[in-house]
Amino acid sequence: MNDFGLIIVDKPIGPTSHRVVSIVRQGTGIRKVGHAGTLDPRASGVLVLCLGAATRLSEFLSTDSKRYEAVIRFGSSTETFDSEGDMVRITGAAPRIEDIRETLQEFKGEIVQVPPPYSAIKIQGKKAYELARKGEDVELEPRTVTIYDLLFVEYRPPDLVIEIECSAGTYIRSIANDLGERLTTGAHLAGLRRTKAGVFTLEESVPLPALEVALAAGNWDMYRRPAADALPGLPKLELRGQELEDILNGRRIPSNQVVSGMARGIGPDGDLIALLEATPEGDLWHPRKVFNH
Repeated sequence: MNDFGLIIVDKPIGPTSHRVVSIVRQGTGIRKVGHAGTLDPRASGVLVLCLGAATRLSEFLSTDSKRYEAVIRFGSSTETFDSEGDMVRITGAAPRIEDIRETLQEFKGEIVQVPPPYSAIKIQGKKAYELARKGEDVELEPRTVTIYDLLFVEYRPPDLVIEIECSAGTYIRSIANDLGERLTTGAHLAGLRRTKAGVFTLEESVPLPALEVALAAGNWDMYRRPAADALPGLPKLELRGQELEDILNGRRIPSNQVVSGMARGIGPDGDLIALLEATPEGDLWHPRKVFNH
């Protein structure tokens, strides 16, 4: 079995992202398995897993934009900004649809948001949720995030369904809470499903139960995607002969033209060999990451 590649999982509500990683690690026997962007236990959807040397791609994949379908429930706010936490405000009120549509426009583009106090962000070496559970006041710094797209899907009071595409690091829980504050009714996140992570969609994801069956049967490799499928926005450079040998040994290779940015170095088997980065002069490709698999 090939231990280099990706598995795109449709994570159900319940298990943590770390638990899914553990299931795959145990089922495949591959020691190095990681994910490219955490999904909370109460959230479902696309979870990108990196196998073997492909874990070195996670730093690039985790910064990709994400798309979600979110259910926002008006009429009450919680300490965690989702349905897990204790209620801190109950109004029982549901806003008018016209007011919702108008206020949603304020969340498009580049916005500043404060992460939820119950989050994994570290404060002086400790996770915010650990401090919050001890009753300590948690003050997190505002951060700038980008909302690329925000669509009104359905409103059945008190529940609003939206689709949102956003930059990595965006807290949908904070958007739900902030929306409730601006509309004065209070609100929290009642449901969340990630429908896209970077280029990977739900349609090409394997449901976790189906993957577990394949792991038990020993034919899980049918769900493995080549690492070359990662970062499709980068140009491909086929490496053969001396160029391939030079890159595998960490040496730069000349480019045929002035180049910039990064590229995927593809080996004779069609899979990823290296991530290449253009030198400042643009006349050489430097091996940024080499994958010996």
